Amino acid sequence: MTIHLIRHTAVQAPGICYGHHDVPLADTFAAEATALLAKLPPAPAGGYRAFSSPAARCRALADVVTSDYALDERLREMHFGAWENRPWTDLPRAETEPWMADYVALAPPAGETFGALQRRAAAFLAELAAVADGAPGAPVLVFTHGGTIRALLCHCLEIPLRNAFQLRIDYASVTKIEQQHGKWNVLTMNG
Repeated sequence: MTIHLIRHTAVQAPGICYGHHDVPLADTFAAEATALLAKLPPAPAGGYRAFSSPAARCRALADVVTSDYALDERLREMHFGAWENRPWTDLPRAETEPWMADYVALAPPAGETFGALQRRAAAFLAELAAVADGAPGAPVLVFTHGGTIRALLCHCLEIPLRNAFQLRIDYASVTKIEQQHGKWNVLTMNG
């Protein structure tokens, strides 16, 4: 089973802290979505198996690709709590500096840690792999976020989560992974 982790297209949220908050898509959406279609395998006769974060920016892209997908809360971006939809420059340094030093274990006020994001995303991946049970099946499309994809890649490759942001995940990109013999392989990044 090959899983295509698809990051949503660019957004218009300069300098804004957002994760769970819905932000508007950039004017480049149509062009990015068209380019993405060329990167995906042809839809099989029975259609793709597809999943999406409930965020509007992910659903908009999923709607271009397929009319049949399941929403899954575990695919959401990190929840920034009280920081959501606020300019980064307005956030208190007394809160942001400790968080930036250890975002894996520390949460923004009323938010979640990056470690919590990884645990929920990894639970989704484990459930998906268990259902497939080694059968190749149709390609699986997962419409999600840059942070979620980074967290999944760290999980799959057993990379320390604190190194997640050394992985660049472009907007409207496809990262392909597959499981073989109980281990995850990364086939491509930013395709």
